[in-house]
Amino acid sequence: MKVWELGEFGLIELIAKTVGKCSRSDLVLGIGDDTAAWRTEKSKSVQLATTDILIQDVHFTLNIATWRELGWKALAVNISDIAAMGGTPSFALVSLGLPPETEVNNIIELYRGMKELAKKFDVDIVGGNISRAPVVIIDVSLIGKATGHLLTRSVAAPGDQIAVTGYLGQSAAGLRMLKSDLRFDKKTTAFLREAHLRPQPRVAEGQILVQHGVRATIDLSDGLISDLTHICKASRVGAKVWIDKLPIHEFLKASFKKEARGLALTGGEDYELLFTAKSKVIAKLKDIMSSPVTVIGEIVTDTPGQVTLLDEQGKAVKWDKKGWDHFESSRRGKQ
Repeated sequence: MKVWELGEFGLIELIAKTVGKCSRSDLVLGIGDDTAAWRTEKSKSVQLATTDILIQDVHFTLNIATWRELGWKALAVNISDIAAMGGTPSFALVSLGLPPETEVNNIIELYRGMKELAKKFDVDIVGGNISRAPVVIIDVSLIGKATGHLLTRSVAAPGDQIAVTGYLGQSAAGLRMLKSDLRFDKKTTAFLREAHLRPQPRVAEGQILVQHGVRATIDLSDGLISDLTHICKASRVGAKVWIDKLPIHEFLKASFKKEARGLALTGGEDYELLFTAKSKVIAKLKDIMSSPVTVIGEIVTDTPGQVTLLDEQGKAVKWDKKGWDHFESSRRGKQ
């Protein structure tokens, strides 16, 4: 069997089975959530660790992104994982694979982008590795901690509402704009470029979710349908999503009229937080969150992993595409 036949998430499940369960009593979470988590003997907090890799011509192209933007995004996607666990980031390790002809000034710009975001979240870049490679590879590992309970994918319950922070689909719209050289007004262009290349991790929002008893959370990296499916599978529940309730920014509605809803459902890389909670909790969160909070559906007793889309009349809508899968997407020619 080839990896494209199994798919990215099927491969992750197979790796988890091959590795087996950890026998260490200090491990809280292993393979399968946004970060690994473990306890240390002298600390009351739980330590978190995550890693993410960006590869040239798979995750980015150098004719679209600046080196500084690449640095920001490489760190941001890892900080977002920590945010999705309700934690705070602390230390980053950065490993690079570089073609020998890479300009030194470009690498300085890369680290300036990382440093800009690191300063915002009190993260220190403390090491890493550099190796020769045929294309640019940026591999960031991030260590953080959580002092309250962990936000995980496996505790969504029937009767919970499904909510998201911020807006959906604008990162995918920004990528499409950049790749296809689409022309919009200056404000729209800047907004969509920022959405795709300089995402804003929701660390503060994750902390608020913990404080108000929310437990089931994931960050939106692979697309709404795909990431909600992860929660439903882990929690052994189903979900209903009302597509007319999706939070779509006015810039996206105006620039991608017919495609806006599809981008919101499957576009990915928004790095907003998707979470489930009782209606009273979400009503309170709407009042105190600095970012918008929108209820888009509900958790139901259904086939585990089943996400049903409903239109304005409550009728089921078929949607073939779910979101990003590295191996499936490569077969379709997506970058």
